[in-house]
Amino acid sequence: MLAYAVRRILVSVPILVVSTFIVFVLASLSGDPLAELRTRNPPVPQRTLDLEAQRLHLDESLLQRYWGWITGVVQGDFGPSVQSTLQIGPEIAGRFLVTFRLIAVAMLVALVLAVLVGVISAVKQYSGTDYTATFAGFLFLSMPSFWLAILLKEAGIGFNNAVGSQVLFTIGDSSVFVAGGAWAEFTDVLGHLILPTISLALLSFAAWSRFQRASMLEVLGSDYVRLARAKGLRRGQVMTRHALRTALIPLTTVTALDLGAIISGAVVTETVFQWRGAGSFLLESVERDDVYAVSAWLLVSATFIILFNLVADLLYAVLDPRIRYV
Repeated sequence: MLAYAVRRILVSVPILVVSTFIVFVLASLSGDPLAELRTRNPPVPQRTLDLEAQRLHLDESLLQRYWGWITGVVQGDFGPSVQSTLQIGPEIAGRFLVTFRLIAVAMLVALVLAVLVGVISAVKQYSGTDYTATFAGFLFLSMPSFWLAILLKEAGIGFNNAVGSQVLFTIGDSSVFVAGGAWAEFTDVLGHLILPTISLALLSFAAWSRFQRASMLEVLGSDYVRLARAKGLRRGQVMTRHALRTALIPLTTVTALDLGAIISGAVVTETVFQWRGAGSFLLESVERDDVYAVSAWLLVSATFIILFNLVADLLYAVLDPRIRYV
């Protein structure tokens, strides 16, 4: 399994490099990083523009700029930002810690709900419970992520006004000042996570629960499950040790493939709830035509997606012992 993991990582490196090159080229051709300086009134001296172009390596060819950036990344240097006081590496690390906190909690909530609802719907096929879960799934699938986030934010504001106190946080990823020590800070962060997590988790849960239901129905109709029942095994033992374990394999695949969509959904969710995470960092970088910042964002996101897909592949062997990697 170790050799398989190493091979997957080595194969992923060229994919990562090609994707960063494409984004770097597109971002470089999409705008002028010096546009804000060029349009100032009174005009900025030409000497200042030349020095800024030199700092951003705009006086070099596109290939030279990309090669300088990608080799610098290996050494921990993500390149100069349009904002001279901004260090891309530390800034993007802090922003992604905030975003990964949201993504991890949302995925955990969505997975637990998807497995529970999917299994119950499959076991109680064509019942009122199944129809209700199906309706809820299609309802959340049809909702745009930004609209659902706005609805939850407005609902949180309305709830706070109704009770007369700040129960649900609707702005920011944490409070500016929290008194009471580490536990108070921890609970404050959890409080800010509630609404964004619900918004992001419901969209993923809707699709994953349908996959889990379909997979569970297929497994329940298989020969080895019928044989396990015929041997007299308890219903709970058949469901957990035989049916559910196999039915989780398709959900593992779907979860890994959907990670990119979850990250993009986090960008929208963070924008609605005004989080200073990776989403706002990306939007600010695009607005400033900050090529190195946009490329760094993609590099971190793509690396995370590749590693998550690798973990999903390795989980197959845990869920199904017949799968072996050599």
